[in-house]
Parts: sequence; structure tokens; C-alpha cells
Amino acid sequence: MAAYFFDSSALVKRYVQETGVEVVSALTRQTRSGALSPTVTAIALGEFRHDFAHQYHTVDITPMVVDRAMNVAETHALRGYDAVQCAVALVVHMYRHALGMPTLTFVSADAALNSAAAAEGLLVDDPNAHP
Repeated sequence: MAAYFFDSSALVKRYVQETGVEVVSALTRQTRSGALSPTVTAIALGEFRHDFAHQYHTVDITPMVVDRAMNVAETHALRGYDAVQCAVALVVHMYRHALGMPTLTFVSADAALNSAAAAEGLLVDDPNAHP
């Protein structure tokens, strides 16, 4: 079974057409700017919260993840949060590989993060490449 790691810039696209933003922050900013109605925002936030509780698997930030994130940040000059997301995907990928599971695909709309993930050996997909 295929597995995907979605960073927030990619995940938000499931709920609203927007580039380069995080889910809840993106939705609330769009409402404040008038780009989304409060009703549309409430529906999208409700869908996200439901999906988060029932469809997505979260990963704890362990010392192994922090160590990997520091290395990724140093090697690829990523911001802290981006380095953590890349590190989580790398650790999950490592465990999946050890169990003989299919390769993890890293999904992000952030070009620098995608470049780092690819350089670290992950398959990468940018949702902006799929109009």
C-alpha cells in the first residue's frame, strides 16, 4: 500500500485552493481577508479536524527526530519547522523500509523542502505540479 507524508502546504489543498500556507492558519487568514466566507471556512475546518482525528497518523517528536532535524537543517539550510517535517518523513521512511513496506512519498508545495527531501533520498511530489 502506498504511503504519503503531507506537509501542511500540501495538505491544505485538500480543503481549499491555496498555495504555500498551513491548514488552519490558511483558512482563518482567508476568512479575515474576505477570500473565504465564514461558512466555507467553518466547513473546511470541520472537515480537516474530522480527517485529522480519523484519517491521518501523527508522529511523536522523539530525540531521534530532533537529532535528524538538526542534521537536515544544517545540511539544507531549512527553517526549524521544515527540518522537523523532513526529519519525521525520513524516520518514518526508515522504519517502513526496515519492515519491507513501500517507499514513502513526501508531498509538499514548498520547493526548498522538496529539494531537501529529495536530496535525502525521499520520493517527492509537489501538488502544485497537478493543476
